[in-house]
Amino acid sequence: MARYTGPKTKVSRRYGVLIHGSPKAFENKNYPPGQHGPKGSRRKQSDYSIALAEKQKLRFQYGVLERQFRRYFAIASQRRGVTGEILLQLLETRLDNVVQKMGFSKTLRGARQMVSHGHVSVNGRKTNASSMNLKPGDAISIKASEKSQRLGKRGVELTQIAVVPDWLLVDKDNLTGSVVRIPTREEINPIVNEQLVVELYAR
Repeated sequence: MARYTGPKTKVSRRYGVLIHGSPKAFENKNYPPGQHGPKGSRRKQSDYSIALAEKQKLRFQYGVLERQFRRYFAIASQRRGVTGEILLQLLETRLDNVVQKMGFSKTLRGARQMVSHGHVSVNGRKTNASSMNLKPGDAISIKASEKSQRLGKRGVELTQIAVVPDWLLVDKDNLTGSVVRIPTREEINPIVNEQLVVELYAR
């Protein structure tokens, strides 16, 4: 299962926005990493470097590698509609992201591990594909085994105050849920300007 395994807060510091890691750690060191980080302001960036940073932030937010990201962009560019919004929707409806949004895991990494270890079923079938894209009507459930249920309930306890998006329907008591519809851009509320990402790949 390919994924970024480096320092989480360091990524947030590099791009100046909290992506992963501890909010407190980011607030305490809200300057770029490295020996020159605390000494000066961020240097002026070119249009290309700004667009590249937006793409990297989006990649890190959803935990996908470059090859996967290019595949999502290729799919988005072939579909009818606004390419940037479709790209966001493809990333947002990944199974690992949906498991986290439903509150069955506190973190995306934890959700991905739950899926890869076979603790999650989609439409009654066990899957270990965290990159699976879900569609309206798909039903997600935590496996009935004792270990799976324990993990799911632990996730629910840790995410009690988290708000479940309107495009998802969740029964936390039974550790089940479903996708009601594809989320809009406003519901996704991205941390990036996705249009810059589209322009980057159009160069």
